[in-house]
Formats: sequence, structure tokens, C-alpha cells
Amino acid sequence: MADKDYAPLSTACVRALNDRLYEKRKAAALEIEKMVKDFVSVGNTSQIKKLLKVLGSEFAISQNPHMRKGGLIGLAAMAIGLGKETGVYTEDLIMPILTCLSDADSRVRYYACESLYNVVKVSRESVLPMFNEIFSSISCVVADPDQNVKNGSELLDRLLKDIVTESKKFDVESFVPVLRERMYTRDRFVRQFLVSWISVLDSVPDASTVKYLPEFLDPLFNILDDSSPEISTMCDNLLGEFLGHIIDKPELVDFAGMVNILISHSQSPHVPLQMMAVTWIREFVTLAGSAMLPFTSGILTAVLPCLAYDEEERRTVREMSRTVNSCQMKLVKSETAGDDAEEKHKLDLPSVMEVLTKQLQRGTVQSKVAALKWIYHLFIQIPVQMFEFIDDIFPVLLKTLSDHSDEVVILDLEVLAEISSSKIGRSNSTDTGTSPHFKQFILSLLKLFSADRNLLEAKGSFIIRQLCVLLSSEDIYRSISELLVLEENLKFARLMVETLSTILLTSSELFELRTKLKELNSKESCHLFCCLYQTWCHSQIATVSLCLLAGCYGHAGDLIRLIGEQEVTVEMLTELDRLVQLLESPIFTFLRMELLDGDNELISSLYGLLMLLPQSEAFSLVKGRLACVPHVQKQDKHRDARKSKKKKFMDEIDFPSLLDHFQEVVSKHQMARRKEKTSAMLAKGGHSINIS
Repeated sequence: MADKDYAPLSTACVRALNDRLYEKRKAAALEIEKMVKDFVSVGNTSQIKKLLKVLGSEFAISQNPHMRKGGLIGLAAMAIGLGKETGVYTEDLIMPILTCLSDADSRVRYYACESLYNVVKVSRESVLPMFNEIFSSISCVVADPDQNVKNGSELLDRLLKDIVTESKKFDVESFVPVLRERMYTRDRFVRQFLVSWISVLDSVPDASTVKYLPEFLDPLFNILDDSSPEISTMCDNLLGEFLGHIIDKPELVDFAGMVNILISHSQSPHVPLQMMAVTWIREFVTLAGSAMLPFTSGILTAVLPCLAYDEEERRTVREMSRTVNSCQMKLVKSETAGDDAEEKHKLDLPSVMEVLTKQLQRGTVQSKVAALKWIYHLFIQIPVQMFEFIDDIFPVLLKTLSDHSDEVVILDLEVLAEISSSKIGRSNSTDTGTSPHFKQFILSLLKLFSADRNLLEAKGSFIIRQLCVLLSSEDIYRSISELLVLEENLKFARLMVETLSTILLTSSELFELRTKLKELNSKESCHLFCCLYQTWCHSQIATVSLCLLAGCYGHAGDLIRLIGEQEVTVEMLTELDRLVQLLESPIFTFLRMELLDGDNELISSLYGLLMLLPQSEAFSLVKGRLACVPHVQKQDKHRDARKSKKKKFMDEIDFPSLLDHFQEVVSKHQMARRKEKTSAMLAKGGHSINIS
């Protein structure tokens, strides 16, 4: 090995640097340190560069591991010898050392850590231009399988953190992408190292780390789920600190850049992670206000499923989700729909409706309730935009009426009532003044009842009563009647009429409608009676009860005589029995009082009813009531005056025409029953033939 090959190193120094013994390499390093100091004192830069090249190119990347070790200790010695002049040669000193940090020999890696530590210790701020390369190399050795290498990397890590926190020249912006690139690692040592560096960034003067949060928030949440309690706690504390900074200085925060990250983590099965994500979303909605409107669909996707949590450990998540949902809803105001609303803060209604629709179709009771409240709120605040989605949402709302939860059904009816009574799309040509959506809703409701008889039997009465609270009971009954008159399915029409009749005669919600029919003191009330009558004919006993309610006793008697001429079925007897029970209820107190006046038409009707009944409990009730009719009547001027006024309007009702219509509908039902019986008998006979 010739001296000139490694000049300015002497042959003895080269031999010592190549020696396997550390002591000899150390002695050579001291010689190099002295040599460099001499070069610096006389300003011999050419010799310094030559020595750097020899150590960096010939020794540090040699095939011989002992030579590589000599090169590393020599470079460290050069840095010590250079002292304050190190800054000029930092790159040439550090690059060969970084190469050795990934060496296959663990001892070489260890000495590389030691060498780099000494170079950095001397160079201080001068290493910052190369910080990203240094950081990338260290992030690999912190998880080194050799404990000595790992210990060396930790010492180097602490030194770098000291330099960064003390310096005002550190380029945070260029460092953040390097940091983020490594944060998706699964290695717990690397994770711990990276989280500690983010914490350091937060303490760098004027770094404003909050504005870089979108870059590493997602991997931070992933690390929060780490199986190591130490790492997850460390990450939890760091996220808590960042949230505090966000609350203190919201003007620096890129809310839009982070909210989707939080949404993606809010459904994590890991409770602490989910709680942290929902906590952040809550603060974002509070701090950012209308800036969160474009992200409403994502936020609802995050929080609505959480409303159903009943486990103790997730109770806090549920309550926070409830708060987020409420705050987000308050952001949607009527002016949001206006032209003045900022385009970037506009509600993405199509995506919101998609989320709410999915919740109604497949959500829990709690999420369905929340979704319905949202839909109702949107129809109140931005009805014009909402009616653009009416064709999509209306069928879903109708189907939701079949939900097993009464709370869901009631809210669903409130939404449907709001849609049905909305002035949006109102036509000036409508005579009734009802919304065009109202008639469509009633028609759809009847189709639903017709298709789903279980719904009609289980919840039909409940649904109609609720609607009568939310909307005009008169409009509802009139519209249903007008549609049922055209109904071809006679069995369904009869079932609907019986349901409607029972509600009319028993429900407190229909007090005003009953009163209007009972008094018949205007043209409008007479028209309403005639409208209902034509539909009520599908149920003979319901028609009689309507006439008794309206005080049309003479016509009621005519109907009873016609009924007596028909075949009396078990169903009819059941309905008769129910009518008698109703006549003894508080609803018909007025009718029983009119018996005191000796109203012959009323008495005749009740006797007709008595004759229809077999001798049963109902028969005894009617017979007992008629037995109480006094033989002497006392004149009541007020009642006579009311009757006189009522008679004036009743005279305008074409009862013969109504009677003809009654007979026509009854005939249709009789023919349908006969046809059904014949078909059943033929089917039974055919089945017997097949068996034989």
C-alpha cells in the first residue's frame, strides 16, 4: 500500500486505521485530528479536501469492514479538528457516514452512529441543510436489531432534537413530507421515534405546526391504535395538545384538509381512537361553523351510527355524537340556500340526502330518528332544493311507515305532513287549496295500505290518527273518500272504510270533524257528508253509523230496512255489535238525549236496528235504551231551533240519489262475494278430483 495512494495520511496512520483493534484506530484518529488542526491553522484547504476524499471515498466505502470503521473514526476526528470550520465541509463529512448506517455489519452501523454523533456535535446548525437525509437514515436504525446500534441512534436523536429546538433556521416545511412518508410504518420503535419528532416540531420557535397537521393527522390516528400503551398514550397526549392549539388559534387551521381524515377514523372499533376522532369533529363544527357545511354528509356518516351505542364504554362517544349532530344541523339555515351563500361553504345536498336515505333504509332506530329530524329540518329551511329530491325520498319515507318503532313512524309522519302541506309547487287552479303533494301522499298511502294489509291492521289507525293531528282531518277524510270511491278492490275499500269509521267515531283527534258532521249547519258540512257517504257505502253498518252521527235518522232507517233485505253475514253482525257499543259511548250522548224529544225517525231507526240483531247482549242494550224513552216529551226551544236550521241544509241533500248509490255499491259487494265463493268451491272441487 503506497503512501501516495492515501496522502496526506502516513503509511503508519493508514495501517492503524485498518487495524482490527479499536485502540489503534483511535490513535490514528488522534493523529488525523492533529493534522487537520495544522491544516486549518495555515489555511491549507486543498489538503483538507484531499484528506476528506481519502477517508470518505477510500475508507468509509471500502470492502474491508475494519477499513470502513477506520474511515468513520477518521471522519469524526476531522470534524473535531476542523472545529468552527466544519460548516464548509459538512456534506463531505456526513454523506459517507450515512451510507455506513445501512451497512450489513452491526459494528460498522454502531461506529457510524458514533461518528455521526461527533460530527453533528461539532457542526450543530451547519447540519440543518442535510437534516432530511440524516433523519431518513436515523429512522431506519432506531429499530435496529442490535441494541448497541439502537442506543447509539437514541443519543444521536437527542442531540438532533436539541439542535432543532434551539435553531430558528430549521426548515419545517421541507421536513414535514419526509416525516409523513415514514409515519405509516407498523414498527413500534419507529412509531415512537416519529411521534417524538412531531412533539419536537410543536416546540420549534415560530414553527406553527398546526398548519401542517393535515400532513400527518391520519398516520397519527393510526398510531393512536398501537398495541403498546406507551406509544398510544404518547400519541393521545400529542393529539390533545394539538387540539388545544386549534382551539386557541383556529384562524391558522385548515379544517377542510382534516375533517375527512377524522370522519374516516370515527367508525373505528378501537374506542379511544373513535372517541378522539368524534371529539375533534365536535370542535371542528363548533370552531369552523359554516365551513363545515360541505362536509355534512361525511359528518353524518360518522356520528349517526354512534347514536345507537348503549355500552358503557361508548356512552361518551354517543353523547358527543349527539352534540355534533345538533350543532351541524344548526348550521343549515334558510339563507344557506340563497345566492349570497359562499360557494365553498355550500351544503352538498345530494350527498346529504344519500346518507340520510341509507340511514332510513338500514339504520338503527336512533339513526332513523336523527335522519328524519334532518329531513324535516331541511324541508323547513331549504324547501325549494329539497323538493328536487322528492321523487327519491318520498318512496323511502312511505316505506318507513312500516317501521316497528312508533317514534320513527311519528317523525316520519311529521315529515310527510310537512311535504304534503308545503306551498312549494302549489297550483293556483286547485279548488281545495291543498298542496298538490297532499293528494299524491294520500294516494300513495292508500296504495301502501292496499299492498301491505299487515301494516293497515297493525298501524293503520295509528297512522291516520297522527295525520289528523298534523294536517286537516277534514282534508284527509275528504281526500281518502274521493280516492276510495274509485277503488276497484272492494275488500280493501270495505276494510279502509271500517277503519276510518272507527277512528271517526272514537278518536279525540277528530272532535272537530265529528262536530261538523253532527251539526250539518252549512253547505260545506253537507258536501262533506255526501262525500264521505259515497265511500262509506262500502261498509253498510259504517254508512248507518255515519247517518246516525249526522242526525239523518230517517235515511238511517231506510238503510237499515235495505240491510234487512240482504244476506246478513257474520262480519255484518260483528259490525252491528260494535255499532251498538258505540251508541252507548260518550260520542253518541247527543243521540241518546234526542230520544227525550220523541224523535220518531230516530226511534224508528233504533227499532230497525233492534230487529236486525239476534237476541244477544247488543240486542238487550238497544231494547233497554228504547224502554227508557218517555211517553211524554218536553219541548226544548234551543234544540228545536238547531233542528230547524239543520233541516234547512239537510233538505238540500239528495237522499234518494244517495240511497241509489248505496244499493249500487252493496250490489257490487254481493256479486264480488258470490264470485269469490264460487271460485273457492271450484278450486276445492278441482283439488278433490286431482287427489282421486
